[in-house]
Amino acid sequence: MTPARRWGQSGLPSALGLRLTSGLALALVLSGCGTPGAPLAPSLNLPDTVNDLAATRTGDRVTLTWKMPRKNTDKLLLKSDIPVRVCRKQSSGPCVAVPGNLLLAPNAAGAFTETLPPDLSAGSPRSLTYCVELLNRNGRSAGVSNAAVVLAGEAPLPVDNLTATVIKTGVVLRWTPAGQEQSLGAVRLHRTLLTPSAAKPKSEPGVMAPVPEPIEQSLLVEPSPDPAQSNRALDKAIRFGETYEYRAQRVARVPVDGKTLELAGALSAPIRVEALDIFPPTVPVGLAAVATLGQAATETAIDLSWQPVTDSKLAGYAVYRHEADTPWQRISPAQPIVPPGFHDTRVESGHTYRYAVTAIDQAGHESARSAETEETVPNP
Repeated sequence: MTPARRWGQSGLPSALGLRLTSGLALALVLSGCGTPGAPLAPSLNLPDTVNDLAATRTGDRVTLTWKMPRKNTDKLLLKSDIPVRVCRKQSSGPCVAVPGNLLLAPNAAGAFTETLPPDLSAGSPRSLTYCVELLNRNGRSAGVSNAAVVLAGEAPLPVDNLTATVIKTGVVLRWTPAGQEQSLGAVRLHRTLLTPSAAKPKSEPGVMAPVPEPIEQSLLVEPSPDPAQSNRALDKAIRFGETYEYRAQRVARVPVDGKTLELAGALSAPIRVEALDIFPPTVPVGLAAVATLGQAATETAIDLSWQPVTDSKLAGYAVYRHEADTPWQRISPAQPIVPPGFHDTRVESGHTYRYAVTAIDQAGHESARSAETEETVPNP
């Protein structure tokens, strides 16, 4: 009897069954192993909302600033310019669109300025809220920005006749006093450094280079009950050798909805100040003279001392002397002496001498002479 052949479970020979099984597996792989996944929703390309909107009012102009987003709400990079809609509202009213077409690039610095219409730049102070909305190409957005609030109403009067005078301790600024109705308002001074420079290298080991000066600074001058001080301020933070520009504006602070908001007037015309150091050091004080009589004529002397001058750019001192009706003569060396003292050996017994001392800075500016002192050399 012929031996029976071996059959697979399908009734086919085992080799053929293996080939069919492999082909079925390959078909399953190619078909995606079963049911296909759900299709993804297309992106609406909605720009992310702005969350850093800020608003300032100067006179009748309101300026908005913000940062444009880099991505849309699907976290994809935005590739084209974005239309921006600006609106404002009073109190609880609707947000009214502000006229103007604005188209900004992704990740750009956003800015918008408008001149308030007459009805918003007059009357009593009241809140005025701004928002911005970023649109896609179909005019849809992901929502409005955070609210930025300024004050509507009549702004304070401008500052007139701003002047500046450089003195040894800084820059004195003066302006025309305000009328009685605004006499209690503050004044903000804006200072711009016109000669910025990079930090200089260290001059000596262990000595730090000076910190670069900020380009923009402001100083708020509070109202003073003293009329003589109500229209002046001293800027002590200047650095000699630099050039600055100053502008000023009056500021009213108004409580609104539990918060204090500022209503600032228009900026004054700018004034330019070159802060040249032409001022001599402080005049020395406390000059004293004491005669000493030695056994030899060459040991007789008058010792002088005075209080140190603390000016930061002090180079040293010069000592002057005169006798009877003779003119003043400098008796110290040509170079300034550093310590606050001097030993005068060119004296004679029985003579009376008068002394004075000056301070000299590193630029060669010399102070006025100090108060005089005199001393008589005793006879042996």
